[in-house]
Amino acid sequence: MISHNCPLCNSAATLFCEKPKHLFYKCDTCDGIFRPKHTFLTAEEEKAHYEKHNNDIYDERYQNFVSPIVNAVLQDFSPEAKGLDFGSGTGPVIAKMLTDKDYQVQNYDLFFANDVALLNQKYDYVSCCEVMEHFHQPYKEFELLKSLLLPKGKLYCKTEVFNNQKPFENWYYKDDFTHVFIYQPKTLEWIKTEFHFSDLIVKEKLIMFEC
Repeated sequence: MISHNCPLCNSAATLFCEKPKHLFYKCDTCDGIFRPKHTFLTAEEEKAHYEKHNNDIYDERYQNFVSPIVNAVLQDFSPEAKGLDFGSGTGPVIAKMLTDKDYQVQNYDLFFANDVALLNQKYDYVSCCEVMEHFHQPYKEFELLKSLLLPKGKLYCKTEVFNNQKPFENWYYKDDFTHVFIYQPKTLEWIKTEFHFSDLIVKEKLIMFEC
């Protein structure tokens, strides 16, 4: 039998969900729920999937969707603060909404704005909206995200956290094949501890890690 270690904490994992096309394991240590690598889409398939998203930066519904992050930045930082939208996608709406208020925000995306020079800078805040569930190597990605932040910096994330809302087999969020790593409350606490964040705040539509 093939063993699967957690891509976040490298601990042993147990088969959690076995349905046609939806195979997931759950980490015995951090509670992360993940697809095994052999089920991942190729990079080309993944990019094609994202290109189908209708991410119109002028769409009020899309703006409302990202507003928990935007509002948190507006509350916590002044326009002089330096920000990065990590995983900005095909429609960088967070940057649009913040720059409209004279904030300084750069966009980085593996597929659509891959300027790696941006990853060699430091920021007061980083936004990561509906991105962390796509991390093939979540440990490496959170290590990077923490390294991007200045002292007292903040990482704003948005994802669907699994908290036994319903049986996992019936949970819609797992059905997107690009959602390869699912977080539970214990997983977020593990990230806070492992990467030495000073605080973790989890709200219904916002996850915030603070340096």
